Amino acid sequence: MSDASDNKSYDWDLIERLLHEVQNSADKAFAPRKYAEEHAAAKAAEGESAGNLDTLKSQAADLEALLLKRGFIESRPEEEGGNGENFVLTPRGSRLLAMIDSGIPGDTGPRQALDNLADPLDPEKFDSIASQPQTSPGAI
Repeated sequence: MSDASDNKSYDWDLIERLLHEVQNSADKAFAPRKYAEEHAAAKAAEGESAGNLDTLKSQAADLEALLLKRGFIESRPEEEGGNGENFVLTPRGSRLLAMIDSGIPGDTGPRQALDNLADPLDPEKFDSIASQPQTSPGAI
């Protein structure tokens, strides 16, 4: 996942898909590998390549673990339909989704700002850039 400048780059479209699935995961187990497969199929339908499917599935599972470990998602509480295998977005996860949401036509600024960080999903670095007016949700 690293490039020559040692910056970590992430598949923001895949992360966006995973975060949307987190929002919709009440009463069902979170299945990142399945979502990666659906993501690849959607890209193919748009005439784009998602690359190697097995690699994408593995990447989605790794991203699930990373998003959980770094506080972008957390286990869904039982009273909200939690079953130990599904999640909710944390406030940090909500900010990330708002920043990378492709539903905002033509605005790639927040993704570019994140890509300029050595590791954009490092909690401290992310919180710092997400609080800046030019990249914060609602200001973009």
